[in-house]
Amino acid sequence: MYIKRTIKQHISNHISRPEITLIVGPRQVGKTTLITEIGEELKLQGKKVVSFNLDIEDDFVLFTTQSQLMNRLKLELGNEKGYVFIDEVQRKENAGRFFKGIYDMKLPYKFILTGSGSVELKEKISESLAGRKQVFEMLPVSFLEFLDYKTEYVYTERLHQFITTNDPRLTHLLHEYLQFGGYPRVITSDTLERKRSEMQEIYTSYLEKDIIQLLKIQKTESFSKLLTILASQIGNGVNIVELSNTIGIDSDTVKNYLWYLEKTYIVQVCTPFYTNVRSELTKTPIVYFRDLGMRNYAQNRFSHFDMSAEGGHLFENFVLNHLGDSFGHFDPTINYWRTKDGAEVDFIFKVGAKIIPIEVKYQKLTRPNPGRSMHNFIIRYSPEHVLIVNLELDSAIFIEKTEVLFKNFPQFLIQDITQL
Repeated sequence: MYIKRTIKQHISNHISRPEITLIVGPRQVGKTTLITEIGEELKLQGKKVVSFNLDIEDDFVLFTTQSQLMNRLKLELGNEKGYVFIDEVQRKENAGRFFKGIYDMKLPYKFILTGSGSVELKEKISESLAGRKQVFEMLPVSFLEFLDYKTEYVYTERLHQFITTNDPRLTHLLHEYLQFGGYPRVITSDTLERKRSEMQEIYTSYLEKDIIQLLKIQKTESFSKLLTILASQIGNGVNIVELSNTIGIDSDTVKNYLWYLEKTYIVQVCTPFYTNVRSELTKTPIVYFRDLGMRNYAQNRFSHFDMSAEGGHLFENFVLNHLGDSFGHFDPTINYWRTKDGAEVDFIFKVGAKIIPIEVKYQKLTRPNPGRSMHNFIIRYSPEHVLIVNLELDSAIFIEKTEVLFKNFPQFLIQDITQL
C-alpha cells in the first residue's frame, strides 16, 4: 500500500503555476514515487507529460546542451502545453544555470524537478533560479502520515479523534516509529530483517553516492565515525575540539562534515538562544537527526533497541521533528537555552518576534510543575505561552502572565502550536 504524503497537495497546487517546481530532500523519501503519481494523474486528465531520470544514461545524454533537450521536448510535446518531470536533477552539472536559460525561453512547458540531498541542488540551483522556482522540501514520513498509513487510512478524516481515544495502538506505533523512523521502504518492510536491510542500503547509498561525490574523498571512515558519535549525543552539546581529537581529523574538517550532514538532511543543528553573553551559552551546537531510524542504524541500535534506555533522547528528537512538520510554511528559528549555572530548556521556537519555549519530558507527570529551568526562563523572558510535552499530564497553570501548557503525547500531536 502506498504511503500518502501531505506535501503532494501543495505540489499539485503549484503545478498550475509557470515557475519551476523544485522538490528536494534526502534519498529514498519517495520523491520519485510522488512525481510518478502526479504525472499519471495529469495523463488521466488528458495532459501531455514527458519524464526523464538523470540516473539513466539514455536520459542523461539528452541534457548535454539546452538545444538538445529542446529538440527532444518538441518531438514529444510539440508546441503545446506540456509537463516535464526530471528526476535526480543534481546529476546535471551547473543545473541551475542550465534550467534558468530554458525557463527564460518562455516555452509552453511546465518543469518539475527533483533531486536528492545535494548541496549544489539546494544552494546553487536555488540561487540561479531566484524568482523562477518554488522549492518544496520532502523529508521522511512524518508521524501523522505514518499513523494514517498504519491504520490503513480508516481514520483519515478523523485522525485527531483516533489519537485522543486512548487507543493502545498509539503507544505501540510511537515506539515503532522511534525505532525504525520514517523512510518509506523501511516502513513498508514487514520483517525486522527486511527493515534492517533497507536501512543499510539507504545508509550505504548516502555515504557512497552523496558524501564521496560531495567531499571528493575516497574513504568515508572518518565521516561515518562522526555520524556514529553524533548519534550517541542527541540532545547534548557538541564539542568540536573533542570530536576532532576522538576521530583524528582537524576541527575545520569536523565543522565541514557537520555542515554537509545538515545540508544533506541527515541532521538538524540547534544553536543557543541568548541575550546575555555573560550568563548564557552562546556557541555550543546541539545535533538532532532528521530520521530516527537513521540515527539508530548509525549507532548500531536499529535491531537491538532498548526503549527504557533510549526513549528519553529519542522522544526529545521526535518532538523537534514533529514540531517542524507542524509549523509548515511558518519556517521558525529553532534554538535551545542553557545558562552557565546549569538551567536549560530543550527548544526555543521563534516565529517573528514571538518565542515559545518547549520542554520535553519522557515521563508520566502527575502535577503541573514546570521545573526550575523553565521557571527561570519565564522570569527572565516573560513568554506568552510555554509548552511542556510529557506522556500523561494535560493541564495548564499561570506563572505571572505566562500560560504554562502541559500537553500529554496525544494532545501534543493535535496541538496547533502556530495558534498559541
